[in-house]
Amino acid sequence: AEGDADDYLALAEEMEERDLHYRCEIGKRRLAVTSLPVVIEAAGEDDKELAIAEDVRNMVKTAGFRGLLKDLLDAIGKGYSVTEILWKRGAKWTPRAYEWRDPRFFTYDRESRRKIRLRDEADMMNGIELEPYKFIVHLPHLKAGIPIRGGIARVAAWSFLCKNYTIKDWLAFAEVFGMPLRVGKYHNGAQLEDIKVLKMAVANLGSDAAAVIPESMMIEFVEAGKATGGDTLFMRLADWLDAQVSRGLLGQTATTQGTPGKLGNEDAQAEVRDDIRDDDAAQLGETLNRDLIVPYVTLNYGVRETYPDLVLRSVENEDLTVMTDALAKL
Repeated sequence: AEGDADDYLALAEEMEERDLHYRCEIGKRRLAVTSLPVVIEAAGEDDKELAIAEDVRNMVKTAGFRGLLKDLLDAIGKGYSVTEILWKRGAKWTPRAYEWRDPRFFTYDRESRRKIRLRDEADMMNGIELEPYKFIVHLPHLKAGIPIRGGIARVAAWSFLCKNYTIKDWLAFAEVFGMPLRVGKYHNGAQLEDIKVLKMAVANLGSDAAAVIPESMMIEFVEAGKATGGDTLFMRLADWLDAQVSRGLLGQTATTQGTPGKLGNEDAQAEVRDDIRDDDAAQLGETLNRDLIVPYVTLNYGVRETYPDLVLRSVENEDLTVMTDALAKL
């Protein structure tokens, strides 16, 4: 909130490592986009434009490109993502690999809070300009305002925090009420050493389920106390918090909390709402066109007025029954 996002970025990373539900849901959001077909549309119909478009198609088919898409979509959680292009230089410049860089290596400019700069000893406060044609910077527009406040991890952090408290309390509850109370009884004339033996025996029954005590002593098992609703309270709270995370990431909860055999109240529902997936895909396409396609074409073919367009486009499923009936009538 004060402008230094390092701790927030570390938390966002830790949330994916510690919370299986958050990791699963944000993974669905990413996969919904990375599984879309990549289409390269030529800038024109002449032979030169078609040849350039075909060259770009071959470039995006190389190994590592799908991984690049996943790395860039890390911005959904954190607000931005930066990947470095490692160029193979020669008669032709081609991306040799794409390396995701820790977002804490970068900072926003102090004036607009919208432009990514590289942290460097030359200017630790403001950072330095990114080298041209070297980085792919994805800044998805997830909410109005400065980009760092738009990451899903910022709002999901509250559920993550509360869920952590809930799980800890649930474990403490299970430890207290999950096994019977053990009561050891000794006679009035028992020696201190005998009492210590009995106490150790009662403790061992809880962990080892075995104990040895003198014949004159006795251990009783008392049924664990009942806490009204305690056996379901923590589960309901944890499920409710998970549902809020699902709504924030997927736009719905049916695919994670639907009834068996159905997805919520509908017979079918996408893992991620189509409008959310298409918006993520459109914004990622704009980033790739700006920071990868244009540099690749410029380095190899020179500056051009128009460039090929990369599009992540969903394939619409046709209703074969409707189409067959229409064709029959036609």
